[in-house]
Amino acid sequence: MELAEFFQNCPKAVLAFSGGVDSAYLLYAARRAGADVRAYYVKSAFQPRFELEDARRLAGELGAPMKVLTLDVLADPRIAANPAGRCYFCKQAIFRAIADEAARDGYAVLLDGTNASDEEGDRPGMRALRELAVRSPLRECGLTKAEIRRLSREAGLFTWDKPAYACLATRIPAGQPITPEKLAATEAAEDFLFSLGFTDFRVRMEGSAAKLQVPAGQFGRVLERREEIAAELGRHYSAVLLDLEGRK
Repeated sequence: MELAEFFQNCPKAVLAFSGGVDSAYLLYAARRAGADVRAYYVKSAFQPRFELEDARRLAGELGAPMKVLTLDVLADPRIAANPAGRCYFCKQAIFRAIADEAARDGYAVLLDGTNASDEEGDRPGMRALRELAVRSPLRECGLTKAEIRRLSREAGLFTWDKPAYACLATRIPAGQPITPEKLAATEAAEDFLFSLGFTDFRVRMEGSAAKLQVPAGQFGRVLERREEIAAELGRHYSAVLLDLEGRK
């Protein structure tokens, strides 16, 4: 099935919109098909500011209606405790908030950007999507990440080469409670590395230290700027470590 056919059969829906590669292309495809699809962005402590900025920019360029919902994810102790299945509880909270708002706005169908490359074993939250009857058009139509990037580039979407970016909570090891302070430290550290030109990296918590995971090709830049990095990240962490395996 092609996406155009999907939206012929499903002409009215709301989309959980993150501003990432997948949901961006899905919103583009919905607009191109003439479907009544509204984008809902859920703002929480888990999302960095630039994600909301990207989402607003993309929705604006497409002329698509977008609504921002604010959700206090840490108010749920099952999420704040950061168990191995945290993503399941988080997805439940996010999509229930979207479903409630969608119902008030007169929409009954919920969509998300899961694609055909996403393995269920790597996505604990997918069980929540099934339980809440969320549909994933990209997955249903067999579109892989590589195909979505290619199609996005052809469509002129600025998101076509945007690196994958998991939420800030993934930087905190399972079993360690998530706090606003830990999330703020993570965002500040990653913002700083972005400002230095690093790409496709993570700053993970290792005890009270920061562990940098950057592609091996960027090791030289880390060493060149090591004093600067250590000083800035030292404001939030007890030490700064470099993962020598490199980020794949």
